[in-house]
Amino acid sequence: MKKIFRKQNGVSLIELLVALVISTVLIAAIYRTFIGQQKTYAVQEQIVDMQQNIRFGISSMVKEIKMAGFGNISMVLPATINGRTYTNIVIPDTPAANALTILSAANPVATLTVEGNVNQSQVIVSTLTDSLGNQLFDTTNRRYISIGGVESNIITAVNTGTRTLTLANPLTFNHIVGTPVFPIRALTYQVVVENGIPVLKRDDGGGSQPEADGIETLQFQYFDADGNVTATPANIRIIRVSLTARTNIQDPDYKDGGGYRRRQIASNIHLRNMGI
Repeated sequence: MKKIFRKQNGVSLIELLVALVISTVLIAAIYRTFIGQQKTYAVQEQIVDMQQNIRFGISSMVKEIKMAGFGNISMVLPATINGRTYTNIVIPDTPAANALTILSAANPVATLTVEGNVNQSQVIVSTLTDSLGNQLFDTTNRRYISIGGVESNIITAVNTGTRTLTLANPLTFNHIVGTPVFPIRALTYQVVVENGIPVLKRDDGGGSQPEADGIETLQFQYFDADGNVTATPANIRIIRVSLTARTNIQDPDYKDGGGYRRRQIASNIHLRNMGI
């Protein structure tokens, strides 16, 4: 019986303490591994967001900037839009340093419902408002249009009942029914800081809107048709745009750049509608 009772004895205090120490070490190791993986995941998520922001920002800019001058805009220069007069299609450092403003007629919003003939000074369009009910044409800031992308003109009167636009100059081409009518807009890209976060903003005259978060710097270089650097807006044929993006959250363990990870991307944009 004594032997049986001895076999049923529990662990000693020393054995219990050893087991607790080992368990504590294992739990601490597992916890540190979990925390490390959690941090790695958070960092990778920040990097992915940063890369997506910079790619979207530059792709949208390339798409729109390469259409600068589309619509034969030179026919209506100088153009005054939203209180600013533009004598060129590409306007560097406007409205601020490292910003860029271009004139373009790339987005059709209406079509001709009646043929427009040479020497005619009126056209009838399919709509005077966009899908949200915003006015598309007027005789102030929305008075510049391009018809068919081949000639531009200035609206002097709008008849809302018949959707007729009276033009400052007679048409120089014949236009069939369904020909798109493009509004000419001044489109601006620049970086601003909001609540401590740098943001790439786009303004098409309807108010500045965020295009991509975390874009820290925006830089432009301008070249002529031969690839030489130029400061003359009328000679610009190539624009090199560079974006630098950063993560939105600082990493205290990342010592470079104030704790922010960064990525830079650049692209050369050929202005195919300039000089036409």
